[in-house]
Amino acid sequence: MRSSLKIALLSMMSIIALGCKKEDKSPSYHKGDLTILTDESFKSVTEALADGYMINYPETRIKIVTQKEDLAFLDLLKDKARITVMSRDLTPEEKKAYEEQVDLKFLPARFAADAVVFVVPKDSPKQSISMDEIKSGLASDAKNFIFDGTNSSNLNFVAQKLNKQPKDLKFSIIPGNQNIVEELGKYPDKIGVIGLNTFSRPYDKVSEKLRDIVKVLPIEDKGKLYTPDNNGLREMKYPFTRVLYFLTNEGNFNIANGFIRYSCTQLGQMIVEKEGLQPYNIYKREVQMR
Repeated sequence: MRSSLKIALLSMMSIIALGCKKEDKSPSYHKGDLTILTDESFKSVTEALADGYMINYPETRIKIVTQKEDLAFLDLLKDKARITVMSRDLTPEEKKAYEEQVDLKFLPARFAADAVVFVVPKDSPKQSISMDEIKSGLASDAKNFIFDGTNSSNLNFVAQKLNKQPKDLKFSIIPGNQNIVEELGKYPDKIGVIGLNTFSRPYDKVSEKLRDIVKVLPIEDKGKLYTPDNNGLREMKYPFTRVLYFLTNEGNFNIANGFIRYSCTQLGQMIVEKEGLQPYNIYKREVQMR
């Protein structure tokens, strides 16, 4: 009798232990590890959102890895990463490849309006730049525009806006958005092309230092000047406004989708706003008078 009872208890304990072990390994949005691939141009806002998520869910560990936009997308398709940040529109062929290889419908999770901006040294006499200047300059052998590299989000987005292929544009390279700002003074005749999020944080000391080195050129188009300020981004009137979005290959509600949902909620959008970018999902603020 005791022997039978002992066997029954051992069996029950084994089942419970297995059940607990299975629970620990089950997908969850509030615990586990996640690596996010992001272009260096919008690394800051991605890091800020990751920090916010880890504060809300202390059992999560999120690592941000910088990678050129095109290469990050390919890694997502190859299942080398679960989530990446994108800015340019995918081609029909890329959307098809995503849906076939990831086996999910293409549903970009848009979370912020950023911009590609054109900068010159603070003491430059240049006060603005026209769309025609940008188009002709990127076709010139003088290579007066400095980008942060090939396959980068800035180059991809500018090429897409001009209905060109990146390989058809002529430009110089200084790796890294921050490096472009810091070294631009050595090349007074050049124009840097960087992501706004490089120095958009209003009260960040590094951002303030970078903003003091260069000035952002308004863009003239058809007789009107457009700046990448809140109104220019919110209404997307600034010609090089871009919408940042997440892509994932995660089919269930695990940590990647949990992070995406958080980034698009009011709390995540407040973080986007603190980064000096325009939240994509605008929430109404209601004031109750008593």
